[in-house]
Amino acid sequence: MDVLSSQANLAGYKSVLLAAAEYQRMFPMLMTAAGTVKPARIVIMGVGVAGLQAIATAKRLGAVVEATDLRPTARDQVESLGGKWLDVPMSDEEKQKAADAAKNGYGWMPGEQYIQDQAIIVDKAVSNADIVITTALLPGRDAPRLIKAETVAKMKPGSIILDMAVESGGNVEGSKNGENVVTDNGVTILVSTEASALYARNVFNFVETLFDQEKNFAINQQDEIQKALLVTHGGQVLLKRG
Repeated sequence: MDVLSSQANLAGYKSVLLAAAEYQRMFPMLMTAAGTVKPARIVIMGVGVAGLQAIATAKRLGAVVEATDLRPTARDQVESLGGKWLDVPMSDEEKQKAADAAKNGYGWMPGEQYIQDQAIIVDKAVSNADIVITTALLPGRDAPRLIKAETVAKMKPGSIILDMAVESGGNVEGSKNGENVVTDNGVTILVSTEASALYARNVFNFVETLFDQEKNFAINQQDEIQKALLVTHGGQVLLKRG
């Protein structure tokens, strides 16, 4: 029933395919009679469900993949998929903040020094990348701005950026919701489309809990899922808001 994860999985997979279709070169390294073709360099920012699926898909297509995330614990996941971790130095205080945030969610506010160090590392990695995919979101807040226009301006003509967070404000300066953008230096900024192939399965798994073994509609207030979602029952309002 985890709608977010199923959709993010598809979105991460599809994002690489969309970028590959737009990218005018090949992903893997090729040794040919005409010379060697270098593999595509891909940077993925945000290593949640979508980011991990994007890493796996890009590696399967033969690309060299680098990835970064605010959660240090994501390093092992990135490296297990064959990606290279873009390491940003953290103070002991920031490590503790990240550890505390990992227990409750994804987002935490890094210090000024971390932001400056991250900007330098991101600028270098993105400037040299052929494809960049950003997936960073913060629940209930605008998406963090990870890539500035100055960095996009350093990228090679023909490079691709896919901003998966564009509907929440975008991770990339210059991205526009519902519109692909081509910059003055020939970089294409794509926006992702929604993936919903697994959504029906999510809904079915929920609706199935509303029926008993004889296929009769039956509300069970002891069921954890139904109890959490039940607003009214038997003429009473069950959802209490503070």
